[in-house]
Amino acid sequence: MIVEMRKGATKEEVGAVVQKAKTMDLDVQLNIGTDKTVVALLGSNTGQIDKDIFAVLPGVESVTRIMKPYKLASREFRKKSTVVDCGGVKIGGERIIVMAGPCAVESEEQLMQAVEGVKNAGASIIRGGAFKPRTSPFSFQGLQKKGLELLAKARDKYGLPVVTEVVDPYDVEMVATYADMLQIGSRNMQNFALLTNAGKSQRPVVLKRGFACTITEWLTAADYLLAEGKNQVVLCERGIRTFEDSIRFSLDISAVPVLKKSSHLPVIVDPSHAAGHYSLVPAMAKAAVAAGADGLLIEVHPNPKEALVDGLQSLSISDFTRLMEELRTIAKAVGRYI
Repeated sequence: MIVEMRKGATKEEVGAVVQKAKTMDLDVQLNIGTDKTVVALLGSNTGQIDKDIFAVLPGVESVTRIMKPYKLASREFRKKSTVVDCGGVKIGGERIIVMAGPCAVESEEQLMQAVEGVKNAGASIIRGGAFKPRTSPFSFQGLQKKGLELLAKARDKYGLPVVTEVVDPYDVEMVATYADMLQIGSRNMQNFALLTNAGKSQRPVVLKRGFACTITEWLTAADYLLAEGKNQVVLCERGIRTFEDSIRFSLDISAVPVLKKSSHLPVIVDPSHAAGHYSLVPAMAKAAVAAGADGLLIEVHPNPKEALVDGLQSLSISDFTRLMEELRTIAKAVGRYI
């Protein structure tokens, strides 16, 4: 249930709503805006509570019952679009943010070459995997802590913030020490212990869509992060599994405008994992920008043929540089910039 306070409602009036909710064993989340405060009342029994109990309280303008499974990620809770801050880089504004780098950190030389290349091309955030959960336990699993140290070194050298994946709830604190933003991968979208721990961290989070999950399930997973008091969450569409086998995953471009309508959270797109092949990445990236995505997550490797992970879907630095120029034209056409 959403309680919207009148413009200029006092702290005492907001406090009275909160106190009333607590006496009814409801959890409370506050969205304090510049003009109004919105109070989300959360609990399994909100459907049985009479709205008038809160509607009659002083300072209350309206009470709305949210019928969707997701609450805090919804537009009803926050009408204004959220802007997420990743190390000083704003995601969700007029500027389209490009996060780029290797799928996996393999060595210092490989990482530094990649980061220098993507920065020169106009990327705003370094992406790189230190922990690589793979389908096979015998595949390269990443450099782990050493990879985190190299990512931090690249940030210090090139001045770009870092986003990297965390795969274990117990590793959240360690990864947050090195990274500016945490990434929850597709396989872990419904790892609720991981989501809860990541929500308690001091870092913003990129939440990738599970490759067999609906948008409703995705936004409900985002609520786990938001329920911990974190409002710095970015949604990442990376393709879903369908009957189509000509590409790695089917990129759901329609998810971008659907999410923009349904949620206040920023939306980015990962064309690399959906494509599965470097030749398809540029077209998917352009489509995402045209559809209204707030950013892109692109895999770039200085020598894709020698990559230990996902070399086939990684762009070379020259290909990425060319793509960035083409994306600037499309961004301008939709009233934005890179």
